[in-house]
Order: sequence, then structure tokens, then C-alpha cells
Amino acid sequence: MPNHAPGNARNQRHNPYILDQLAVSFHRSAAGMAWRWRTELATLTAATLGTLRLAHTLSYLTAGIITGTVLLAVLAIPATRRYVTRRFWCVLARHRIQRLCWEARLHTRSGRLPLVLWTRPTKVGERAWVLCRAGICAEDFEAHIGELRAACFARDARVTRNIRWSQLVTIDIIRRDTLAAKAAVPSALLILRPQAAAPTATAADDAA
Repeated sequence: MPNHAPGNARNQRHNPYILDQLAVSFHRSAAGMAWRWRTELATLTAATLGTLRLAHTLSYLTAGIITGTVLLAVLAIPATRRYVTRRFWCVLARHRIQRLCWEARLHTRSGRLPLVLWTRPTKVGERAWVLCRAGICAEDFEAHIGELRAACFARDARVTRNIRWSQLVTIDIIRRDTLAAKAAVPSALLILRPQAAAPTATAADDAA
């Protein structure tokens, strides 16, 4: 019998029709691109409209100064800085998941990628809800756990299929361990060890 490569059979590395998939063209549309870049477009639109509104009321120089001051304040205040940082990782995780789907060929034969519906921060990283198109399932993502965590610069990744709607997949990006010790606590035995060893040495000298 021929030897089969070890690993999950759903992994695309073992796909006998890989040459057929090389002919797939990436499906692009204006709606799809707007959906993938929705956070960046919304942020840029809000900043532009706000600056133009201020410039219409005051002046372009004053509007630029006010906008820059607001941005510096958002980055300087710890609460807002943490919020912006966590949202940044959510946006980055969404783009990295979409890029992984293309590079690992987790798309339909017409070149349509799964839809990342929503990404939110968690205590250990991010959680993304993905809508699989026909031809893609949760097992496809499970077969690429290694590539998934590497693409998202994460410690680990977990894939969970929705119990009721199998086309919905939850991807948890694990970046930190909340149960890990943040500081090493010295043991009291290290302090008592020299004191316990001193009488033993004295007793050995008396016996000599």
C-alpha cells in the first residue's frame, strides 16, 4: 500500500487537485473590498469630516491643531490607549485571517474568501466570527491551526464550530496567558537554607 503523509487529511498540502486550484482567480468586488476595509474607511471618513467641519467653522490650521491634540490625548490617556491598542489588534487579526484564507487556499473555486463578520477583543486576545461559504467548513480551519496562529502573530489559536449553524466558525486568537505568573516570588526555604546548614557544620567541627 502507498504511504500516506501524516496529518489531517483536509490539509491542502495533501490535496490531489492542487493544480486545479492554481487556476483560481481571486474574486474582488467593490462591496467586498469596502467590507474588508470597513474600519479603516470609517475612521478615515470620520476624521476627514470632523476636520473639514472644524476648518469650515475656524480655519484649516486650527482644525489641524485640534485634530492632532485629540489624537495625542487619545494615545496619552491609558484607558483610551488600551482601547485603541486592542481595536488595532482586532483589525490586524481580521486582515491576517483573510490573508491566511487566500494563502492557504481556504476559498471557493470561484475565489471567494470566507467573510470575517465581527472581531472583538477578549482577555487573552481576539475572537473572530467567520461565515464560511459553500465548500469551506470549520474542519478546514482546524487543519491550518499552525498557519493561523503564525499568521496572527499569536501564542495559539482555537477553532470552534457553531452548534446550530455549522457555517459559522469562531476563531479565538490567544496572545497572552492570564493565569501565568507576572512576578517570581522567592521561596522562604532559600532564606532558611544557610541557617539550617550552619548548625550542621558546627556539629561536624565539634566531632572532629
